[in-house]
Amino acid sequence: MLSEELIRKIPKVELHEHLDGGLRPETIIETAEKKGLPLPSHDRNELALWFRRGAMQKSLPLYLETFDVTVSVMQDRESLRRIAREEIEDLAKENIIYAEIRFSPILHTAGGLTMEEVVSAVLEGLQEGRKETGVEFGLILSAMRHQSPETSEAIASLAAAFSSRGVVGFDLAGDEAGNPPKRHIRAFELIRTHNFNITLHAGEAFGLESIWQAIQICGAHRIGHGTRLTEDMAIEDGRIVKMGSLAHYIMDKRIPIEMCLTSNIDTGAVESYSTHPFPLFFRSGFRVCLCTDNRLMSGTSLTKEMAIAVNEYGLDIRDLEKITTNAMKSAFIHHDKRLELIYGKIKPEYAAIRKEYGL
Repeated sequence: MLSEELIRKIPKVELHEHLDGGLRPETIIETAEKKGLPLPSHDRNELALWFRRGAMQKSLPLYLETFDVTVSVMQDRESLRRIAREEIEDLAKENIIYAEIRFSPILHTAGGLTMEEVVSAVLEGLQEGRKETGVEFGLILSAMRHQSPETSEAIASLAAAFSSRGVVGFDLAGDEAGNPPKRHIRAFELIRTHNFNITLHAGEAFGLESIWQAIQICGAHRIGHGTRLTEDMAIEDGRIVKMGSLAHYIMDKRIPIEMCLTSNIDTGAVESYSTHPFPLFFRSGFRVCLCTDNRLMSGTSLTKEMAIAVNEYGLDIRDLEKITTNAMKSAFIHHDKRLELIYGKIKPEYAAIRKEYGL
């Protein structure tokens, strides 16, 4: 069994992390007090516990409500830059060598910033973090399902415009029920005409139709969560005995699935770790990776998510290396840079750890 301390040391790749879901409680308190913003508590531990209440009660409304607080302290350039820099610093502490951070710039314009200014401030902070820690990053801009298609198209256009400055992709997030991704088709068409990258939240709170639309209509290159893909499978004794055309397509085309164990339980997407489809997908050959989603709201980290996978599903060091390599292969950066990180950092560091610990 691998200890959490050892897992913290291995190189990792994070592909599904929300910027507004990973703030430090002390930063929230300091920023809110500086700007005179209300908080549920000004005690660091009490505030951290408040952010976890939705997860503890398995209440999606309470889980989502907490984002009103984090977003409220992310409405000026200084705060955005600081929070983005601290994001990279925190990821570096658990040896995450590459991370793709996502956020929706439209949510940070209440203080008078334009979306362009918002993205620029976040990129500045991420670049400062990279200079300080060496952690490589890519920024993904998210549109929200409940907002207008025109807003989504504007965010897609912004993503394409910043493609040479650190933005690596476009995402659609938000409540799936009643908000089909095809409503935002013009945004996805714009991204595709710019030869750019698409990931979608799909198959978390809604079924196969959501995943199918994400891939076949919107052209998703990756799927966020995708837990409901099990609805296209016949499963007996913990094994897939038959797959439908969509599941086959995702496997055959090696479409990556960004899976978030703890977050999926917290939001009610799955009932427990034991019923999560991650081990089924992983053992069956789907290209899956482990991600955190929202470190603050779910009280987790990529180290913890890997430790859970080790303890719950019996994964070993080779499995963690495969998951990390899967993630790096699926990153939205150029092929040569992916190879550089796989063969220059991931494989050598895993080999060194196996040798050091006799694994």
